[in-house]
Amino acid sequence: MNETYQCERKENTIYYKIGLFSKMNRVTIKALRHYDEIGLLKPAAIEKFTGYRYYTSEQLPLLHQILALREMGFTLDEIKKVQGGTPEKDLLTQKRLELLKRIAQDTLRLSQVESYLVKNDGESAGYHVILKELPQVIVASLRTTIPNYDALFSVVPPMGAEMERLGCVCAVPEYCFNIYHDGEYRETDVDVEICEAVTAVKEDSEMLKFKVIDRVKNAACVLHKGPYEGFPNAYNAILKWLERNGYEIIDHPRESYIDGAWNKDSAADWLTEIQFPVKKIN
Repeated sequence: MNETYQCERKENTIYYKIGLFSKMNRVTIKALRHYDEIGLLKPAAIEKFTGYRYYTSEQLPLLHQILALREMGFTLDEIKKVQGGTPEKDLLTQKRLELLKRIAQDTLRLSQVESYLVKNDGESAGYHVILKELPQVIVASLRTTIPNYDALFSVVPPMGAEMERLGCVCAVPEYCFNIYHDGEYRETDVDVEICEAVTAVKEDSEMLKFKVIDRVKNAACVLHKGPYEGFPNAYNAILKWLERNGYEIIDHPRESYIDGAWNKDSAADWLTEIQFPVKKIN
């Protein structure tokens, strides 16, 4: 037998050189040496003059435990905790929860990929829905009823003048959005609340009210570029995404105006984010 794989019998115990022990258990010599260095699996004996490492059959259960846990994705530090007294069942239970969470995340990603594959049809194509948190904000709020959506252009300038009169300072980054309280699309008599994020609450005036709008943990958001007449396409894209991915709407949607007539010459360059507060359906 090649000396590298030699084994010896001492007092009815068979000692296997590291090379043979490695070959028997399909684990590399490098791995065995590393396990030795970190105190995970020490050799049963080390020859004084040659430094040869020897292992015994009694160490097989420990090695198999290490290999099995490694196969399940445990780190060497986690395995050392088991050797230090942490019940293996506790470690397995924790890993099970981690894997279930990862599976849920991967399942969601898969459903999103499939959603984009099937949505590339009609007017909802080209919209990319994302989930994100909306921060808590202090807003100057103007709630009114307008005859139609075009009337917004006549409402916003006076609101800006009133904010300036009250000494309002806009938050950075700017966050200007509308909330529609009708709960459905209306062509006339639209109940709208125009909100502008500010740095501090001021005293209410006849036109403006100040309040804090709470953080939204999850909002399904999509960007719409172009004139506001195209908003129904963006709304439709979000609604289809919610249906396919198992979410429900929990509050009124917002229209957040990023670029518009105030800084872009062409309506084709206007940029708006539609934001739907949502939660996962159990």
